[in-house]
Amino acid sequence: MAREPLRLLRATAQRAGTAAVSPLRLIRRISRRFRRPSPHRLLRRPSQTPSPSASFDPTALDPTAPARPLVRAAGLAAVTVLGAWIGLLVVGSVHISVGPMDTRMALRPSLTGGTKINVAPLGALELNSHHAPLRLDVDVDRLDPIRSQALVDHPERLSGLQDEVAGDITRGTLGLAVRSCVAVVFGATALGLAVYRRPRRALAAGGLALTLLTASGGAVYATWNPNSVLEPRYSGLLSSAPSVVGNARSIVTDFDVYQRELARLVTNVTQLYEATSTLPAYQPDPTTMRVLHISDVHLNPAAWHIVQSLVRQYKVNVIIDTGDTMDHGTPAENGFLDPVSDLGAPYVWVRGNHDSASTQRYLAKRKGAHVVDNGDVVTVAGLRIAGIGDPQFTPDRSAAAAGDAAEHSAGRQLAEAIRDREATGAPVDIALAHNPIAARETDGTVPLALTGHVHHRRTEVLPSGTRLMTEGSTGGSGLRAVDDGTPDTVQASVLYLDRDTRRLQAWDEIDLGGLGLAKAEVSRHLPAENRPGATPTPTTP
Repeated sequence: MAREPLRLLRATAQRAGTAAVSPLRLIRRISRRFRRPSPHRLLRRPSQTPSPSASFDPTALDPTAPARPLVRAAGLAAVTVLGAWIGLLVVGSVHISVGPMDTRMALRPSLTGGTKINVAPLGALELNSHHAPLRLDVDVDRLDPIRSQALVDHPERLSGLQDEVAGDITRGTLGLAVRSCVAVVFGATALGLAVYRRPRRALAAGGLALTLLTASGGAVYATWNPNSVLEPRYSGLLSSAPSVVGNARSIVTDFDVYQRELARLVTNVTQLYEATSTLPAYQPDPTTMRVLHISDVHLNPAAWHIVQSLVRQYKVNVIIDTGDTMDHGTPAENGFLDPVSDLGAPYVWVRGNHDSASTQRYLAKRKGAHVVDNGDVVTVAGLRIAGIGDPQFTPDRSAAAAGDAAEHSAGRQLAEAIRDREATGAPVDIALAHNPIAARETDGTVPLALTGHVHHRRTEVLPSGTRLMTEGSTGGSGLRAVDDGTPDTVQASVLYLDRDTRRLQAWDEIDLGGLGLAKAEVSRHLPAENRPGATPTPTTP
């Protein structure tokens, strides 16, 4: 029993000795527990409290909240339009024979609509046929040599060509409509499937594309203008323009929109393909007179070459220049007028505000030139033409500008002279003045008044019935514009007048531009009284 306490004490001492060594371990354990964790441990340790921004879901708070329907609708519309456009580009065209030509017809997105007939390499015909977000493109691929030769060998077949062309175009249009529907649905559906990867959303895109195409077709039908074939806009080689546009007189008298004029266009294009280099001359109509209206040459020597070309290609009967041929009106400039005698047609001129009295006297002595002033009347190519020179001479800074009052006074003087001439039984056909302000005073005294001065083209019918035609600058605003580095468009017009009534039947507006002025745009226009279905205006012999 006596040893039992010792045994207990020994055991206690042993435990105490063990406890004397353990504090080092305890310190290590405590230091580890309270040591700041390293950054890489923080990265590896998963977050115990999720970030509020990462777990926030608005739809969880409000299950009925909309999921941006406008954004989804806009996206679907964009996919639909893009897919439909791609479909039209890839598979939306048809190849069809129209008369002797092989053509390709296609629909293309457009802001203005219309029809464009590409006759490469000669140019293009643009028709204002409709207003819709779709444009009809017709590309003439080639001329079938067998069919074209058959027309040449058997001209009597041209009489039946109109029915053939109308039928070909009808079949081509129907085929194009069906193919375009398939193209837009296929393109929109395929793109919708690629974007959304959901068949239902892809089919929605295809259905929307078909709906848009149908609506566009309705707009084409509602705004269809068959008369547009009478007023084509031609761009291409200048020498080919008259033949493609056709004869103004025949268009007025032989109107048939759906068949005859379409056949005429096909026939003209056929002739161009047959003999582009040896194109026959523009056939003159014996009952039509051609008047070339030019103005504001402003010392541009290139203008005379252009006038000569127009006279030759259009078989012009008379040239009318409404002034500002010079820049300063000095005697040193008078030699610029020498080519007037070699233009190929009589030249009628009225003084502008940049032309001096010296200019007028010099030109009056030139062969083939006719100067009109102070209401004087000249008869050229069967036309009675009266005119008055501009009362102002701008280059002369020594005299104060008289302004519009002088122009009104000159115009009234011209109108009075025209009335006096009508009292003698020989009414005037055309009145000339440089400034439109003066020309307006002739309203009601003459059917047609020609003017210039403002360097841009404009045509209007005045309240009392006189048609006022203002020409742009045939010199492209002169050498000053060339010096500025941006020469203006060269403009001129060819007027077609009936030889018996001496009334305007149609006119071509010609805009020249491009390198070397080798390209042209020709727009055909008809007076309202000469449009199909209009009541003819009584004329005075």
